[in-house]
Amino acid sequence: MATTKKTTKVEVPVDQHETFVSLQKNFADGESGVQDKLKVLYELQAADNAIEELVQLRGELPEEVAQLEANLESLVSKRSRVEELVAGYNQSIESAKQQIVDLDADIEKYQKQLENISNSREYDSINKELENLSLLRQIAQKNIGEAQYSIENKKSDIEAIGQKIEICKADLEAKNIELGEIVESTSKEEAVLQAKRDECAAKIDARTMSAYERIRKSTHNHLAVVSVFNGDSCGGCFSTITPQRLVDIASGKKLIICEHCGRIIVNPQAE
Repeated sequence: MATTKKTTKVEVPVDQHETFVSLQKNFADGESGVQDKLKVLYELQAADNAIEELVQLRGELPEEVAQLEANLESLVSKRSRVEELVAGYNQSIESAKQQIVDLDADIEKYQKQLENISNSREYDSINKELENLSLLRQIAQKNIGEAQYSIENKKSDIEAIGQKIEICKADLEAKNIELGEIVESTSKEEAVLQAKRDECAAKIDARTMSAYERIRKSTHNHLAVVSVFNGDSCGGCFSTITPQRLVDIASGKKLIICEHCGRIIVNPQAE
């Protein structure tokens, strides 16, 4: 009994450098396949164009919001660093104060010893120790004074940073409200367009979609699929199209790629 061998279709891996030219041979199976695919690609490009127009209504607001958020984060971090410095100064003040207490105790102890001196050598030794302790006490007091001076300066810095933070927060809130109003006013329309885009994208194979996305990202006007401009030019780069290629584009039955920019040129009215 003969057995039928099942053939497995080999999936060609997606190349991130894919272009429409490299897909030309296997773009679609049969004449109707080309027509259908060109129609879907044109509809996909139209949906992307409309989405971009809605996004452009937001102007520079998204970038301004992002910049304000970054500035706010930077200011908050800067204030935290200054506050840590102040905490360090306060800690050093407390340490110096404790050192003075300990030094005073030692000074009192040595001063009492001076009352019971038996010889001059011992007297000189205690006086020398008292002199050193007194010097250490002066240094500790100086450190306290310097730390207190630094704290006052840092408090001014913290206050100034705090004022900048409040201004930044107010600006950010205003920009977010403005951006939110624009997004809300276009959200329904954008959702419809996004659904249309997703529907079109689902009908396109991975390799063609990869080429479409790559060409869109690499061009200043984000166009990968265009129509004829001014009767005889590519709608993407405006290079002149030969008469024979214009006939092929008009028929809508062939994949025509601009020789200059690599975009697909279609006839939206082709049946």
